[in-house]
Amino acid sequence: MPAPGPKPMEPARDYPLFGGAFSAALPPGALDVSDLRPVPDNQEVFCHRVTDQSLIVELLELQAHVQGEEAARYHFEDVGGVQGARSVQVDSVQPLLLENLALRSCCQEAWVLSGKQQVAKENHQVAKDVRVHQALLRLPQYQTDLLLTFNDPPPDHRLSLGPENLSLPPWSLGDFEQLVTGLTLHDPNIFGPQ
Repeated sequence: MPAPGPKPMEPARDYPLFGGAFSAALPPGALDVSDLRPVPDNQEVFCHRVTDQSLIVELLELQAHVQGEEAARYHFEDVGGVQGARSVQVDSVQPLLLENLALRSCCQEAWVLSGKQQVAKENHQVAKDVRVHQALLRLPQYQTDLLLTFNDPPPDHRLSLGPENLSLPPWSLGDFEQLVTGLTLHDPNIFGPQ
């Protein structure tokens, strides 16, 4: 009788966000951070079970004073400031094709930005270069900038690479793309009276 192989990974699933107002496909092994600590009402935060990777979905006030790719840069630098980044570096900013988005009917423009931020984790002195990917979906009729962030720090070599961890590979840009393109709005009342 052959030995049992590794357990199949759980597939990405439609996960309710913001009380069911949105849903999105999350990659395998995503833990809802709100089960571990308080998270602001305008955010949904998920962390990888093994790596230090995280995914954040944020509903932000529309920043009408910045347009186009400058809006993506504005939010990237703003997040870096909130996280106390010692340096921020934008590598690329590209438009996202609206026809690829589940939110295409209410999204006026979309951008994806890749860069690095030098950030120290809570209670740590040493800052690491964290690769950051952000997608900005602009929803002006709801006065909202929807910001999705994939934090991809360098691998921590102190992590145990036991069989339980090898069965859950790190998240990829493809996982992030699936989150961004599949994000679906179910209840516009989340934005308040229009």
